[in-house]
Parts: sequence; structure tokens; C-alpha cells
Amino acid sequence: MDKERRSDERLPTNLPAKWDGLSGGHEARIEDISIGGCFVNTTGRVDIGEVVVLQAKLPSGEWLTLRGEATSFQEGVGFGLIFSFITDEEESALREFISNRPSY
Repeated sequence: MDKERRSDERLPTNLPAKWDGLSGGHEARIEDISIGGCFVNTTGRVDIGEVVVLQAKLPSGEWLTLRGEATSFQEGVGFGLIFSFITDEEESALREFISNRPSY
């Protein structure tokens, strides 16, 4: 069994999203999220280590932009993203969403 690499617990969610990377723009859904990263369900291709700009549509209708690096990729399923370039403002908005997120 693989040792858990995450320092933050990922919480299940189901957020509409879109992302841009080397292969262009793609539609997606965020399946789980934490302060440190998320899993992006998408058919778009990403390379491990690739920098990605992710926009998540919050239940309020606002878009939260997060940037990070792809840490894993499963063809036709999606990829793991670590938020390696998060600003204080983005982290604050993400913390607020996580603490008030709806249950799925």
C-alpha cells in the first residue's frame, strides 16, 4: 500500500471547473479538495509537473482561480493537483469554501 503523501485531508465535493494547461482549455469537475490540492475529473491530458490554472465555480456562483502542479494523471479520468502557487487571498477563499461546503 502506498504511503499517504497528503498533509491535508481531502474532502469530497462536486464543483464545476475549467482548467488551462499546455494542451489548452478543458472542462472538468473537482471531486475532492483540500487546502493543499484537489483531484480534477477531466478527459484533458496533463503531464506530471505541468503548471495548471484551475478555475472552480463555487456554490455562490463566483469563480475561484487556483494554480498548481499536476502530481498524477490517469488517462480519461483526471489528475491530482497540488496548489503550489496559492496566494493568501486564494487560500482564504478556499478555507472559507471548505469550512462551509455542502455535503455530497
